Amino acid sequence: MRAYRLLTAEDTSEFCHKVTQALAQGWELYGSPAYAHDPESGLMRCAQAVIKDADVTYSPELKLGSL
Repeated sequence: MRAYRLLTAEDTSEFCHKVTQALAQGWELYGSPAYAHDPESGLMRCAQAVIKDADVTYSPELKLGSL
């Protein structure tokens, strides 16, 4: 199956580390990153979709971060 995750975080180095960790675990970038203002916190937030092929059967309980 092909797994999909949307990684999000505030616009800090934490976001870059989160994406880098996913890439090191075999995930691939999917599309362009997004960057938007969060009016509740007043901060900028980043998002990046990633995908990965995995030999598992999908279920809603599947922890995608563990693939």
